[in-house]
Amino acid sequence: MVDLLTRVPYDPDPIRFLTGSEETARPKACSSRDSREKEEMEGELEDLEKIQIKILNRITQLEVSHLPSQFSSNVSLSPSNQETESQGTTQSRLSSILRSNGVTDFLFKTVPSDYYDRPFESRRELLNAASVHHLCKSIVLVNTQAPASVIDCSDRNNSKYYVVVVQYTARFNADSVKNFLYMLNDGKIPKKRFNLRLAPELESLKLTGYEHNGVTCVGMKTDIPVILDEAITRLDPDFFWLGGGEIELKLGIKTSEFINYVKPFIVNCSSSS
Repeated sequence: MVDLLTRVPYDPDPIRFLTGSEETARPKACSSRDSREKEEMEGELEDLEKIQIKILNRITQLEVSHLPSQFSSNVSLSPSNQETESQGTTQSRLSSILRSNGVTDFLFKTVPSDYYDRPFESRRELLNAASVHHLCKSIVLVNTQAPASVIDCSDRNNSKYYVVVVQYTARFNADSVKNFLYMLNDGKIPKKRFNLRLAPELESLKLTGYEHNGVTCVGMKTDIPVILDEAITRLDPDFFWLGGGEIELKLGIKTSEFINYVKPFIVNCSSSS
């Protein structure tokens, strides 16, 4: 339970509400800025609410699974109609994107809600993956030491954010990515300006449109440059699995077609765990 709850980022700064007198005392010139700040805050609260609902649903499912059989047998653990419809919409949207970009060898599979509570071998069986090494994840990284002028992903060689695709069985090496980006920019940017860290969950959601454990490189809200771990390109057969846009939806895709479509940087950025 604690692990589930700690996934939700906590903002230590309290939300301030202005009284009528305070609001009228604020200069009119700031009204447009205040409006934008309010919209951004409402958007962040909406994203946070979605995550909290997912966590509460997951807690309920775990509690039901521990009920005596005479009670749990009468309780349905199947996804709600809304969740099923959401997965269907996501799958259709991503399938359309993939096909329109020449990707034909791919497959979506829905997994149980306890998928991430299971060992790798059990996950492999659910997906019928070739091996546990074919199970991969997409993580959003932020360069916390980027120059003040670097605020987005417009320059893929020196982006504020990167999505890294790495195997679950491997250990990600951030220093390898740091060295790669340094060389990619011909050493013109000091190494100290590259410090890749895991992006906060809400920030990742805002950038990709996908929740934790559902992040995929297909159909992201932001065109974030992708880094594919070189080890994945050596998998046999060349068909790996990653997030499918929903927590309980996974995408299997032929590696060569993924590379042709996404055009990722291929970097040796992991070691065996």
